[in-house]
Amino acid sequence: MGNSLKAILAFVPSNKCQKYLLEDLEEMPVDKMVDLSGRQMRWLPAHICSFRELVKLYLSDNNLNHLPPELEQLQNLQILALDFNNFKALPLVVCTLKQLCILYLGNNKLCSLPLELRLLQNLKTLWIESNCLQYLPEVVCELSLLKTLHAGSNALRSLPAQLQCLQELRTIWLSGNLLSEFPPVLLDMPFLEVIDVDRNSIQFFPSLAHLPGLKLVIYDHNPCRNAPKVAKGVRRVGRWSEETPEPRKRSGAVVEITLDEKPLLPPAAKTEPE
Repeated sequence: MGNSLKAILAFVPSNKCQKYLLEDLEEMPVDKMVDLSGRQMRWLPAHICSFRELVKLYLSDNNLNHLPPELEQLQNLQILALDFNNFKALPLVVCTLKQLCILYLGNNKLCSLPLELRLLQNLKTLWIESNCLQYLPEVVCELSLLKTLHAGSNALRSLPAQLQCLQELRTIWLSGNLLSEFPPVLLDMPFLEVIDVDRNSIQFFPSLAHLPGLKLVIYDHNPCRNAPKVAKGVRRVGRWSEETPEPRKRSGAVVEITLDEKPLLPPAAKTEPE
């Protein structure tokens, strides 16, 4: 079906048109995954929420700006992809899905995150890149199992000190923000493995040699006067370093990967839980 026809049908609320958009998706797939990415949808059909054993729901690249309250029925959901939509606020019903491990919210219009996000205590991966965040919401610091945080391409100027409470955090992507100094809180997070501060406004880098877990630091495209000092074996990507490849950017593709896989560059596809 052509995208132009989908876009037209998305405005038509009749069951027949919506069924055409969903291509006869009437029963839950055997693999417990529903991928409705790129369907030009303006709302999620409520009958999808009747698939109560659903584990993965991909709604990327649509025109969604709200979700039905019936979504709360999906209490087995582990992956929810809402990136590349029109959300100005995270629907609170998302925060009722307490088994979520991976949540994609990138490329929306979010300026904040609700305090109810703290209810997602199983969340391990959070993508909030390419939104309108001028600060990192402190509620993120209450997600105690968080391992990967992608907050690139926002308007962040600093990070909250509470971030150091996330002792499971291993990877933080902060490229394309407005950081004028290296975030001091990161110096107190010895468990970090990957730090990406590419494309900011950092003029000076403190030593990172004391961070025993560090494996990769990306600091390219900053007006810095020095390269960060790192321990032996730590890879640096930036000016005055030996290697300067461009970090890979995430696409909308869906690929089966496990949470145990820890890529040293931003994954080019959505990550799957075990």
